[in-house]
Amino acid sequence: MVCAHHHLYSSLARGMPAPPRTPGGFREVLELVWWRLDRALDLETIEWSAKLGALEALERGTTAIIDHHESPNAIEGSLTVIADACEEVGVRVSCSYGITNRHGDDGAAAGLTENDRFLGDGEREGYVGLHAAFTCSDETIAAAAELADKHGVGVHVHVAEGADDTWDRLVEHSEDDWLIVHGVHLPDEHGLRGTLVHNPRSNMNNSVGYARPRRLGLEVALGTDGIGADMLEEFRLAYVAARADDVTVDPELAWKWLRTGWDLMPAALDDEVCWAAESDDPWHLAFTTGVSPLEVLRDGEVVWDGEPTLVDGDEIRAKAAEAASKLHARLADIE
Repeated sequence: MVCAHHHLYSSLARGMPAPPRTPGGFREVLELVWWRLDRALDLETIEWSAKLGALEALERGTTAIIDHHESPNAIEGSLTVIADACEEVGVRVSCSYGITNRHGDDGAAAGLTENDRFLGDGEREGYVGLHAAFTCSDETIAAAAELADKHGVGVHVHVAEGADDTWDRLVEHSEDDWLIVHGVHLPDEHGLRGTLVHNPRSNMNNSVGYARPRRLGLEVALGTDGIGADMLEEFRLAYVAARADDVTVDPELAWKWLRTGWDLMPAALDDEVCWAAESDDPWHLAFTTGVSPLEVLRDGEVVWDGEPTLVDGDEIRAKAAEAASKLHARLADIE
């Protein structure tokens, strides 16, 4: 399985202190929760969040992750930390740093530099990341598109997750290899190019609405937006969300979206998963909860057989818990 949009740094968010006040809408969810969390990250917490997220992906039979990262106070080297952590666990990862002007022009420049540095070694898979157009200047958007062209990759960007996103500023730059994440508030005629990454659980959790992905005329993949990497569960939720909108929808549609992940990370087709399931038919899987992998192989090497084979899972969980405690403590000092 491929998770086409993840935020591995959110792996340590569980149990974090409540925000200063209850968010009253999507913009306040960002400001009071996620934008405070990413400012508290350092390279140590990034490492353990990536290891924990990769471990939990393997537990659910997911061998490939397309990650979108932000850590404004620990930008340089952050993508290498994530890539190394996932490699150690045995999970494929495609990395990007979410460039934004939220922290000034210097912050945006540092994000561009990190994407350029990481992609420049030519050995790791990745995109150029953008947070969302409403947090970026026109100059930053153009620079990100230019950097993506330089490296022959797409841009991985949040689009129209909330109603106030200025997504139309992306249209003139978008290409077929872009990842258009969310698209909830895009009009039917939008002019964007790329693959839409649908994140139904996250969209419900943030109360931003249902994207109705079929209407947008783009290929559709499935992501989790940082809520784990259980892609069979995301498939089930994608199906019932579509079914709630249109009773004629069947599970084959969400299964097609799941399969698009292999187009984005074809190396995952070299991996094998033996599932504890009676059938691999989408109609069967859509109504069979709790399906788990018995064995996971990456490039013919066993990386999961009821427990991870390359790392000590208990150690990762323990070290991640320690890192989470430090991260949560730092949140007290961030407004």
